[in-house]
Amino acid sequence: MYNPSSENKATEKNGAASEKVPFIYAQQVVKKRPEENSENDTDESNEYNEPLSLDLDSSYKKAKEKNKKAINDNHVQETSSLDPTNIYLKEVGIAPLLSKEEEVYYSRRVHKGDMQAKKRMIESNLRLVIKIARRYIRSGMPILDLIEEGNLGLIRAVEKFDPERGFRFSTYGAWWIQQTIERAIMSQNRTIRLPVHVVKKLNSCLRMERNLAKELDHEPSAAELAEYMNKSTKEIEEMMTLNEKIVSIDSPISDEINKPLLDTVSSDVIDPCASIARDKLNETIQMWLSRLSPPQKDVIERRFGLNHFEPTTLEQTGIDIGLTREKVRQLQSDALKTLKRVIEQGGNDYRTLIN
Repeated sequence: MYNPSSENKATEKNGAASEKVPFIYAQQVVKKRPEENSENDTDESNEYNEPLSLDLDSSYKKAKEKNKKAINDNHVQETSSLDPTNIYLKEVGIAPLLSKEEEVYYSRRVHKGDMQAKKRMIESNLRLVIKIARRYIRSGMPILDLIEEGNLGLIRAVEKFDPERGFRFSTYGAWWIQQTIERAIMSQNRTIRLPVHVVKKLNSCLRMERNLAKELDHEPSAAELAEYMNKSTKEIEEMMTLNEKIVSIDSPISDEINKPLLDTVSSDVIDPCASIARDKLNETIQMWLSRLSPPQKDVIERRFGLNHFEPTTLEQTGIDIGLTREKVRQLQSDALKTLKRVIEQGGNDYRTLIN
């Protein structure tokens, strides 16, 4: 890269005296010429008000060609070089880096709407995107996707960078690049997309959970985590439900069983044949119970959970109907003998009623 502090002299067409100014990528001069009818521009910024000259364009292209030739000379053409990632990484190294003075010059041009200056600032900082994107290589997103998202952040940073604040562009641009990459990871790594601010809260909650687990030597409960984070237990429980893993019903049950989970999910559709058989059985049971006396029927219904009763013990049945445990046992024994006789007369097994 050429030294941006190198200076030369140039003479304007009207013969005005020449003066020295910093130049970019070549030992050429952009002559300082105050803008007409511009009352807001300061003397300091007038130095950068000159449009990019053809000489500057030529110098930048020469620098790129020089870098491109150096890269081609140092890289042996192999099959792996045809990989899109390698091609991109190779092309990124062609654009020269910018010095602090060059960053100030080009960023001022960007704010004036100079698209060529914007392009040069972007090209010269593409390596910064790659450096930051490599930190997230284990996030699950392909490296080229990470770089693509980071480039969007770089473009935004170039548009918003204020050179008058005195710091380098890399400091400012790194924040925008990192933010866009993290947002992309949050949005694309989930089957069900969550808002970015919700994902940030969830990640904070999970991070606190890991820290608390190290302190307590066990997995913290929602109440412990809520106290640790000074939040309500309900809020923590709702937040943790968002971290539940989503599994496709078409995925296999296990590595050994290649059967999809869908086959194990019960269906809400009622089988007509089973429904008819169940209704027929209920009618038969009611017919059998009608052959019992009211006390016997009441005991059988309560003991075996028929006709919407829950199955109960002899003692509980006696308490419910106001009889002793022994009396309930006698009624049950007499009722079962009667039912056995009725069922066998119909050519059925009496154990159908009990089961």
